[in-house]
Amino acid sequence: MISEMIRETQEQKLKHLLAYVSAHSPYYQKIFRKHGVDVDSIVTVADLAKLPFTTKDNLAAANDDFLCVPKSRIADYVTTSGTLSDPVAFYLTDSDIERLADNESESFRRADGSEHDIYQLMTTIDKRFMAGLAYWMGARKLGAGMIRVGPGAPFLQWESIQRFSPTVIIAIPSFIPRLIDYAVANGIDYASSSIKSVICIGEPIRNPDFTYNELGKRITSQWNVKLYSTYASTEMGAAFTECSEGKGGHLNEDLLILEVVDEEDRVVNEGELGEVVITTLGVEGMPLLRYRTGDLCHVYYGPCLCGRKSPRLGPVVGRKQQMIKFKGTTIFPPAIFDVLDMVQEIELYQVVVSKNEFGNDEITILLPMQLQTTFFREKLHSLFKSRLRVTPLFQFITAEELTFRIYKQEKRKPEKLIYI
Repeated sequence: MISEMIRETQEQKLKHLLAYVSAHSPYYQKIFRKHGVDVDSIVTVADLAKLPFTTKDNLAAANDDFLCVPKSRIADYVTTSGTLSDPVAFYLTDSDIERLADNESESFRRADGSEHDIYQLMTTIDKRFMAGLAYWMGARKLGAGMIRVGPGAPFLQWESIQRFSPTVIIAIPSFIPRLIDYAVANGIDYASSSIKSVICIGEPIRNPDFTYNELGKRITSQWNVKLYSTYASTEMGAAFTECSEGKGGHLNEDLLILEVVDEEDRVVNEGELGEVVITTLGVEGMPLLRYRTGDLCHVYYGPCLCGRKSPRLGPVVGRKQQMIKFKGTTIFPPAIFDVLDMVQEIELYQVVVSKNEFGNDEITILLPMQLQTTFFREKLHSLFKSRLRVTPLFQFITAEELTFRIYKQEKRKPEKLIYI
């Protein structure tokens, strides 16, 4: 559990946060009046239960009402990725940007980073993307070097690695097999490169028991690098990052208050699954109280073998909004990805979720046309049946069209999953 000293610090920051939003947030002023909230009665972290939750729908419907400062004080404008709905705007002051830097420099340290490292950023730093900015600021704060290559472009990635000798890659993990394949095809000795570790963003690389999932196995079986998993979102402006033990992402207690709740909104016990709820500390522009992320994770309150006593989150099992009921079976997209990542021949895929004429969920997997053989179909059918007990539809299209569908220029991340 969190130490007494940390809890006292969090509660002091919570008291300041409540006073701040009471004075400056049009949204929370309205909510406090509506629900008769007496902020002076909220003294401990446990007292947060007296407050209603904040949801994604609340953010979307009253976006600018969450803003606590005049827009003349906004230093940076970002938006959420908009995976399941329209992107929501987040406004950052100078102080908020400095908070991002504090979080990411600490996250780098947690992942065994230091000022002696050189990081290669394989995600976008533009397109209103908070994470790219956070990584750059964090490396700067840490005193480390940063090579801003951006997403895709395997040639440029390897040219940068060979020219500048970075030690750490920051990337969406499903891109790493493509990077390896490019190296093999072009005679690059990737095993002898300067890369020692990968900070993985946006996708899980572990199962709930912390063993590597199929994507994690695929990477580590081919390349002797250390993988560090992360979990973050624009809304929290902070990250849960693994240490070298690989037993969950650590909470940064200075920046977030964490609750993990069950279907009845009760805090779950050690090792149990629940929805991640966060309260942001130290945010000036758009602070949030009891924000429901929709992400389902196992939580661990006991001390880590690394010596840290902060709570840890396991990999995201799924999002509540992304739960699929298919042929009577409840499935979350990561389980589908895991099956597809088992198959060495599959380099590209997209999962399409739709409704049939009866309003039931349908799942179609888009795959490259060159894989369309009876043998391959039967292999996939058997694999899905054994792992998930149900088999989706398979549709084969050209590799060019599939690449275009997944790597859209206007999107910041590959679209491995779409809802139509």
